[in-house]
Amino acid sequence: MDPKIFDVEGADVAWCPGCGDFPILKTLKTVLAELEIDQKNLVLASGIGQAGKMPHYLKSNTYNSLHGRAMSPATAIKSVNRKLTVIITSGDGDMYGEGGNHFMHTIRRNPDITSIVMNNMVYGLTKGQASPTTQREFKTPLQVEGVALEPFNPLAIAIGLDASFVARTFAGDMNHMKEIFKKAIKHKGYSLVDVFQPCVTYNKINTYKWFRENIYYLDESYDPHDRTEAFKKAIEFHKFPLGVLYINPDKTTYEDILTVYREDESPLYEREVDMQKLKILIDSKRTI
Repeated sequence: MDPKIFDVEGADVAWCPGCGDFPILKTLKTVLAELEIDQKNLVLASGIGQAGKMPHYLKSNTYNSLHGRAMSPATAIKSVNRKLTVIITSGDGDMYGEGGNHFMHTIRRNPDITSIVMNNMVYGLTKGQASPTTQREFKTPLQVEGVALEPFNPLAIAIGLDASFVARTFAGDMNHMKEIFKKAIKHKGYSLVDVFQPCVTYNKINTYKWFRENIYYLDESYDPHDRTEAFKKAIEFHKFPLGVLYINPDKTTYEDILTVYREDESPLYEREVDMQKLKILIDSKRTI
């Protein structure tokens, strides 16, 4: 399949030249093409922010949500039609800040969806304020004396909650990013992919060069099924590990526990409504 099938003709891509979102967009199109994902069965959900614009530049079904709220509609979309491939594109502020509570409870539910979080350690849409992942002592137009808070650690949180797939990659390494995206999308269950993505306008510290000097790659000897070792990797801060940190292949997905699918696996929209049963339910005044 040609990745150009996902191009949006005439799209005005409103990202700064050099933004890490460009290689992420290109890589995602390539991955969807190589996995032969049918556009009709693809849904991209997003919140607010530069990363939230991703669905505007990729031809598919889309759901643009409120700030930090993409996880719940994405879960619902997958629940009513399990044939769909559902991907959330979000930023560190949108996912881990405004959407932090949704992030944690979506991990607990384990829907079969993928979250691609573009982590540039700053708010890139609203002029460079500190985000949840901003490093300490980083100075911004708002935090003029430097950030005093410890940065939010999404991988440690996800592994602590026993997310079924947790990985990290880097926008400056498209080959690595492609393989991680493929594994995440093919995984059955909730997949978190945290992508180090430099903001060339508002973050002059965590640049492409800085990331290259402060990351390393997990090798083939690493076992992502060992949760304890995965957590140890997640809390490393002198150098950040890239790769699949943790996999729990045995965790039941949210869709598989829904009673509505116990006897019928067809999507809800394809089913006929039994009006008699519906009337009985309404007349009974039962709360659902």
